[in-house]
Amino acid sequence: MAMTIADVARAAGVSAATVDRALNGRAGVHDRTRSRVMHAAERIGYVEAPPARAAAIEVRLAFVVPGGSNTFLARLSRALLAAAQALPRVHATLYRLDTYRPEALAAGLAGIARDADGIGVIALDHPSVREALRELAGHGKRILTLVSDISDVPRVAYVGIDNRAAGRLAGHLLGRFLGGRQGSVALFAGSLSYRGHEEREMGFRRISAEDFPALRLLPAEEIADDSGQAYEAARRLLARHADLVGIYCIGGGMRGIARALQESGGAGRIVFIGHELTEHTRRLLIQGTLDAVIDQDPVAEAGEAVALLAGAVRGEAQPRASLLRIQAIFRENIPDLAPIDEQTGETP
Repeated sequence: MAMTIADVARAAGVSAATVDRALNGRAGVHDRTRSRVMHAAERIGYVEAPPARAAAIEVRLAFVVPGGSNTFLARLSRALLAAAQALPRVHATLYRLDTYRPEALAAGLAGIARDADGIGVIALDHPSVREALRELAGHGKRILTLVSDISDVPRVAYVGIDNRAAGRLAGHLLGRFLGGRQGSVALFAGSLSYRGHEEREMGFRRISAEDFPALRLLPAEEIADDSGQAYEAARRLLARHADLVGIYCIGGGMRGIARALQESGGAGRIVFIGHELTEHTRRLLIQGTLDAVIDQDPVAEAGEAVALLAGAVRGEAQPRASLLRIQAIFRENIPDLAPIDEQTGETP
């Protein structure tokens, strides 16, 4: 039976009018939607699939991820390598670098680029880093940002969550958990030079001003996503601010904050909101020290990043952003946290 435009529309999850515009190259269709329509049309046999020449190209990718003990980033790193291994003729190398020193990172990027066609990076939004990435793009390297975006860089795509929306969600949850209690709220960030951390803080402060104006938000403490630094900073703030009622951890270091809360007797009394479900935050949720985490799926993030960056190297059309779903997780709805399969990139 011959396929119709209606069949393509059903397969792609769009309207028949959108299919018509996409297949005939007319304006008004987003690149990502056009690609989905074309793939659906090829899959059901409405159009003939093009020769697989692009898929035969060998691709070398490099992913630059902050070093340190951040559990989410370690999980994401494993998922990136596994996702690349699952694709034919895609080879990936992971670099865990000190991304908190922008000049050192910029120099490191230049060295990495010699052996890579495409570079995925989580990095500070800093002039020296931006310039290094612009220079790499000028030499034909394809650049993708993930987790935290970078402004004014010729990247092929950003893969991650809407960080400002995530910050607003954290502020909404903290304010609702407090139930009208007044007092000070502490904020901890890895580095506000990360655009993602800056956007989360902006979103958190905006909704707090709109909906919970009685709360007094303290200046953000930058802790380099380090549990040791987080512990010392939290211990000082707890001693200094007897009216502390809430804590928002924008990045990593939550184990250190939790330790300070437990030692001070504030665990369970002070509302604590953070990011990313890991084996550590899972335990803190169950204990009641942590009230909620805003989670993003590192396996989905890695798979999307590898596929988009490899596709860009091979000349496929790319979206400018691929926003992932965010999820609020509490003690009562903690999902399974299965280990990442090193061969497939999936959570078996």
